Amino acid sequence: MTQEFARPNLGKEVPRTDDELGLDPDELPNAEARTEILPTTAPQQAGDDAATYSYASIPPAANAPTDPDRLRRNRNGYDRRGTLDLGLFVLRLVVGATFVYHGVQKAFGWFHGPGFDGTKEFLTQGGWDQAGVAAPLLIAAEVGGGILLVLGLATPLAAGAVLAVILDALAFKQGMYPGFQYKAGPGAVELEAILAGATVAVLLTGPGRWSVDRNRGWATRPGWGSLLVLLLAVAAAAVTWWYLHGGNPLA
Repeated sequence: MTQEFARPNLGKEVPRTDDELGLDPDELPNAEARTEILPTTAPQQAGDDAATYSYASIPPAANAPTDPDRLRRNRNGYDRRGTLDLGLFVLRLVVGATFVYHGVQKAFGWFHGPGFDGTKEFLTQGGWDQAGVAAPLLIAAEVGGGILLVLGLATPLAAGAVLAVILDALAFKQGMYPGFQYKAGPGAVELEAILAGATVAVLLTGPGRWSVDRNRGWATRPGWGSLLVLLLAVAAAAVTWWYLHGGNPLA
């Protein structure tokens, strides 16, 4: 009497090795019956005992099931990010919180800030032709963009918004006093330059996995889209300056 076996489904990947089967050959039930049905993989000599079946003798498949993407990531170290995500979180926290701090100063007068009316007056004295429009745009970009940066939410748009703001702030301070003053002098732009550089770094590297955007492609491997946002932010700063302020910041 022979045993009937279910015909395997050749359209799916089937296990072929001990590890894939998840079984111990020594503990298999009906081992004797299997030795009668399944042939050995190597010819037996005349003096050998009864043929025995060796599961380990099954050769691996020519196209064994693999995960090439996972193997490639492991080989190139993509999954071993170390403290990279923590560092990006710290960078986002510092940059975003700084923009929020300056934004609430301008909006509500907190932390000894000028408040909304004081911000409009300051912009008017600084030569802005449309201070009533520039002030709310400035506050919205600093507060909204700063909060989104801290959260790591819609990071490319948030970074682009605050980058446009800080570039206009740099041009504004540069145009208030003659000559280029980076660190010393009333028109020093050191802080603005550092914030602009840090914002560009977040935009081009992504927010990391410690962010709301962690499942987005730009979180860990941003592409050409982030570079496009960078160019658009620079263009937005130039258009805003030309339309709402006018004049040459280098003069």
